[in-house]
Amino acid sequence: MRTIFSSSQSLQLRLFFTVMLSLSGIVADARFHIFDSVRLYINSMASPLLHLANVPREVAETASQQLRSRTELLTENQQLQKQLFLLRSDLLRMAELSQENRRLKELLSSPVTQDSRKMVARILSVDSDPFVYQVVIDKGIEHHVYDGQPVVNDQGVIGQVVSVGKTSSRVLLLSDVSHSIPVRVLRNDIRAIASGTGNINELDLKNLPRNVDVRIGDILVTSGLGGHFPEGYPVAKVTKIDTDAQGTFADIKAEPLATLDRLRYVLLLWDDAQAMGPLPVTSTNIVSASAKTTEKAAEVPEVKMASAEKTASPENGSNKPAQTKLTVTHNGKKETKPVSDKPEKKQ
Repeated sequence: MRTIFSSSQSLQLRLFFTVMLSLSGIVADARFHIFDSVRLYINSMASPLLHLANVPREVAETASQQLRSRTELLTENQQLQKQLFLLRSDLLRMAELSQENRRLKELLSSPVTQDSRKMVARILSVDSDPFVYQVVIDKGIEHHVYDGQPVVNDQGVIGQVVSVGKTSSRVLLLSDVSHSIPVRVLRNDIRAIASGTGNINELDLKNLPRNVDVRIGDILVTSGLGGHFPEGYPVAKVTKIDTDAQGTFADIKAEPLATLDRLRYVLLLWDDAQAMGPLPVTSTNIVSASAKTTEKAAEVPEVKMASAEKTASPENGSNKPAQTKLTVTHNGKKETKPVSDKPEKKQ
């Protein structure tokens, strides 16, 4: 008699083939990225749901703003006007320093770093996994977002884009264990690699010797190495140095300057705005104030006047008039033309 729940060889065989197929898919995706397009379509399909889930928060924020008292709004307006006045004064100073920096780089024949294009993005959701530090933003392929794009805010570096959908993207934060960023100490330009530790408020500086000149309170900025992050953006502050640990390297910890657990808006950066193409006109698009101007020198054929040589005919010591030869260099080609010393007769 055959029971309903009897185990047979076919079930074990199905389980074996299912496990092998799953492992094959995982290895193929990790090495050959064959499911990137599928993942892109899934992100594109899920982005409307993320926008829809964010609607209640927007409604609540709008309602709270409408219910504020007139006195609170007036007080906040005055504080914002003061902050705006201070920021404008700092901006004038920064423009002067930027212009002076350009002049000094031109004197040193150093390439001048062009201003990058920027765009404001809003946080839609945060990954619920306590061991994964990722957030989802409301910008995607339609806004020219790309994999590996640097993400910052007004405090410092946030992380980089790791997955792009049609209208949303996923950002990997600095503190994730799989994230590393090349940095340098602002005080003495010592280079290092800052890696995430899984703690939201801690980074680890790896492979630095015990006698390295790093102090508590040193500011770490992006070094520009690797090509992902532009140079000079603040990243973290050194908070702990342990040189008594066993081993060759020192144990150095740093705290991110950006508050990664209280993100609301972030800033996307492009290294080369010329190659990115035009952005859609929205209220959140920010283009750097200084316009990029490039001048092309007119191509003028290079003409050099060489020395004029006079040669006398050596034949039988005859006294023939010396002949002048003029050598002209035109576009890298030398041409020698005889020139007579006698003036031309007018007819």
